[in-house]
Amino acid sequence: MSPIVRDATLEDAGDILAIYNFAAINTTAVWTDGPADIASRREWIRARQEAGYPVLVAMKGRDVVGFASFGDFRPFPGYRHTVENSVYVDERHHRLGIGRSLVTALVERASALNKHAMIAGIEAANIASLGLHASLGFVEVARMPEVGCKFGRWLDLVFMQKTLAGNVRP
Repeated sequence: MSPIVRDATLEDAGDILAIYNFAAINTTAVWTDGPADIASRREWIRARQEAGYPVLVAMKGRDVVGFASFGDFRPFPGYRHTVENSVYVDERHHRLGIGRSLVTALVERASALNKHAMIAGIEAANIASLGLHASLGFVEVARMPEVGCKFGRWLDLVFMQKTLAGNVRP
């Protein structure tokens, strides 16, 4: 059974926070040194939505099992047609098609907003995320060694890119 993907509301902030904090504390998917709080997650949802960008949640029954969004790739006007995605799936629901459903929905939303390219910044050892993005047409465009650190080790960053459908003109 495929998950239902819908727009997030502020009421989803607690579930989003739990998924995010698990990743922040236990993985290299988030390059932070500690957990976020509920106020910061609510503000993140509000800021993305006020910017016209989606925050999506994946539902299995009544449970939020993943979330995703995209935002500006860089804050300069020349990058206005490029967005960077973020996708997180509850660790108990990995490899069930949830990430695929979320990224597919993000690509559709970005295309509808006349974006030209979507970037995914992924820690180089995150084989699952690299494989997911590759299977959806993202290609590796850059590999940056030792640009981050967490858990007492250097981390490499891989940028993957997908050119989106549409008639965007520069």
